[in-house]
Amino acid sequence: MSKNCLECGEKIIGREDKKFCNDGCRNSFNNKINKDSTNYMRNVNNKLRKNYRILTATNMDNKTKISKTALSAKGFDFEYFTNILKTKSGNTYYFVYEQGYMYLDPDYLMLVRKDL
Repeated sequence: MSKNCLECGEKIIGREDKKFCNDGCRNSFNNKINKDSTNYMRNVNNKLRKNYRILTATNMDNKTKISKTALSAKGFDFEYFTNILKTKSGNTYYFVYEQGYMYLDPDYLMLVRKDL
C-alpha cells in the first residue's frame, strides 16, 4: 500500500509510518498549521514575546526592583500578560509565562520568576 505526502501529495518512499516525502514538505505543513490565524493574534503574540524578553533580560537574579518608568523605556507594555496570581497575603502578581512583576507602589515594581 503506497502513501502520499500530506503536503505535496507525492508518493512516499521509506518507512511505513512516514508522513512527508522530505523535510521541506514537513516544515511547510507544520508552518501552515502553527501560523497565527489573524493579524490581531500575531500582534498580541509579538507583544507577549517582547514583554517576556524584556523581563528575562532585566530580571537576571530572579528577584529585581525596578522603576515602572525604566521598564516602560525598554518597551514593556503593561497591558499584555498571560496570567494574574493573587496571594493569600493580598499581593497581586502579573506574569508573562514564568516571568512576573508585582507593584510595590505606583512607581516601582518587583520582578520575580516562578519556579517551574
